[in-house]
Amino acid sequence: MAIHQLSETLINQIAAGEVVERPASVVKELVENAVDAGATRIEIATSGGGKTLIRVTDNGSGMAPDDLALAVRRHCTSKITDDLLDIRTLGFRGEALPSIGSVARLKITSRTADADMGHEIVVEGGRHCEARPAAANRGTIVEMRDLFFATPARLKFMKSERAEASAITEIVRRMALAFPHVRFLLSGTDRTTLDFPATGEDRLARIAQILGKDFTENAIALDAWREGVELTGHAGVPTFNRGNALHQYAFVNGRPVQDRLLASALRGAYAETVPRGRHPVAVLSIALDPALVDVNVHPAKSDVRFRDPGLVRGLIVGAIREALAMEGDRASTVAARSMAASFSMGARSTNGHSGAYGYRPTTAAASYDVAHSPYRPLASAPPQGFSAGEQAPFDAFSMPSARPSAPVTASPNAADHRLGAARAQVHANYIVSQTADGLVIVDQHAAHERLVFEAFRKTLLAGDQPLASQGLLIPEIVDLPEEDCDRLIQHADELAKLGLGIERFGPGAIAIRETPAMLGEIDAVALVRDLADEMAEWDDASGLAARLDHVAATMACYGSVRSGRVLRPEEMNALLRQMEATPGSGQCNHGRPTYIELKLADIERLFGRS
Repeated sequence: MAIHQLSETLINQIAAGEVVERPASVVKELVENAVDAGATRIEIATSGGGKTLIRVTDNGSGMAPDDLALAVRRHCTSKITDDLLDIRTLGFRGEALPSIGSVARLKITSRTADADMGHEIVVEGGRHCEARPAAANRGTIVEMRDLFFATPARLKFMKSERAEASAITEIVRRMALAFPHVRFLLSGTDRTTLDFPATGEDRLARIAQILGKDFTENAIALDAWREGVELTGHAGVPTFNRGNALHQYAFVNGRPVQDRLLASALRGAYAETVPRGRHPVAVLSIALDPALVDVNVHPAKSDVRFRDPGLVRGLIVGAIREALAMEGDRASTVAARSMAASFSMGARSTNGHSGAYGYRPTTAAASYDVAHSPYRPLASAPPQGFSAGEQAPFDAFSMPSARPSAPVTASPNAADHRLGAARAQVHANYIVSQTADGLVIVDQHAAHERLVFEAFRKTLLAGDQPLASQGLLIPEIVDLPEEDCDRLIQHADELAKLGLGIERFGPGAIAIRETPAMLGEIDAVALVRDLADEMAEWDDASGLAARLDHVAATMACYGSVRSGRVLRPEEMNALLRQMEATPGSGQCNHGRPTYIELKLADIERLFGRS
């Protein structure tokens, strides 16, 4: 087979496969060019998730007609000469514009400060014409339409418009964090407008625009240096953590990167302080000699390779741990507010009523009243064997799952039930139950979490009747990034089936109107934030439908009996009876055992009696 030279168009399309993966890749390349051109204001407009239109307008230095003609040719750049080890700009490969032009319709309009008029050049599917005069302000406008029209097979790999628009938003957020002196404006028919005004040298103000005020209130400043490598930025206190790693941002010499080494260093820094499954929030900026880092690992330039990775990792881990140690044992303000709300809810639940003179406390001698128990999340129909006028046994753990067919007595006979009769609660977390031939130790939180989850799952499988919900007297308002709000509202109907009623409350906010009745009084704001984090990690418009079990597990965890809650004998026995009637109740949603059984023979063996 003879060897032949590929055409320039085909070469560009091959290169585009690495440079232009999706619309967000186009935005990244064009915004980087605008920053390199010295722009202080960058406007990004999109349509159709960026597949139909991407327009980036900047007030940078602009390009002359001759430069325009070269800009759409491969490996033409103004940013480096012959030294690939001294890269001080975001772009340098000279591949972005010709790659975009080879798979889309591209128009570039530009004017320099000293020019009387602007010029424009058009590229369609790799074919371009000469630059021609055009009206333009100082700076550059790059307009891309119909992405992948020249390679339609690539369109099959695109995600939904909402997912692509969300990816573009994330790119702009990262660029805004890297360059606080630049104003970024993101708008379009497929999104609400986002405006990040320039904050100059006040990086914390820009961080607040992106990550919210909560982070700035719970952030520790970082400033460390070791052997020519400087680390600055902010890291959140361990108690301020999120459900995914999407709130971790890293920059190397001003370049936004997503590097495994840096992510690993963050995990190592918080290894003993952040719970498993949770992720710290941080914005890290690393500055070092360009010769000590290779940014040419991949055409997308999001991966880097350090000459001394151990030095960089050690600097990050050591600096964060030292900063945390100097800060002391500090709880997040978010956790403090949640705790205050929990105490408030507990007071309302246990006091029965309040009057003009405040709450009337209950006394230890007060008689037990099922209807006003703080641990009875759902008022449901009486169990089988009881009429509406009779006082049913305690039903704190009742759910739409199977119930015991026989009435539950306050002190059941140990021989009558597989998990026996509750005899004590140890350390306000473990129920000790006596069975006919031994004893059972139950983790009350893990057990109830499983029961609530099974109730949710049964409702999902039935698919006809939604779970009962309880309306909030005053809706809870949750401030979230716009893309998180969009994801939640997109799946509002599915969440409503689980008893969680939400709606939009203006830009960047969600109103919680209803919560699942079986969960009782919960931290609804924290629940919605966790659900938003999980949906963001799935990054798929159909993600919730395939992961409703996971959503149900998250909600079940929030509604379960917490460790440290003192239970009455009636409540403990009700939990045991519900466990006996629920399949799979031997393990919690995370796979841990919910109870341990010791036979009498085992106990006697421990004391040497057998």
